[in-house]
Amino acid sequence: QVQLVESGGGLVQPGGSLRLSCLASSGFTFSLYDMQWYRQAPGKERELVAGISGGGTRTNYSSSAKGRFTISRDNNKNTAYLAMSSLNREDTAVYYCRAHRVATWGEYDYWGQGTQVTVSS
Repeated sequence: QVQLVESGGGLVQPGGSLRLSCLASSGFTFSLYDMQWYRQAPGKERELVAGISGGGTRTNYSSSAKGRFTISRDNNKNTAYLAMSSLNREDTAVYYCRAHRVATWGEYDYWGQGTQVTVSS
């Protein structure tokens, strides 16, 4: 059973920074999976924040994340990261990581349980 565990969330003041981590369980070929970070604010739909390819060579960001957030991964540690800076109240949400792979025989999709990020003074 693949498990993704997010950590690093918390309360931060506007303008502050946080780094989220997403650790994937062992026995899981982490480098075969694209990793993504999503977030869901109260009363809103879950939205894609950033993604990174399995090898780490390609990244993509939402318009709100671009220039402020950086997604990265360490395949030796089975971990993906989301470094967030210049946080504002609109960034308050539960942040989820997702591991996704499309193979010729099927699709694999795993989610973590989420970590709360609250931006408030």
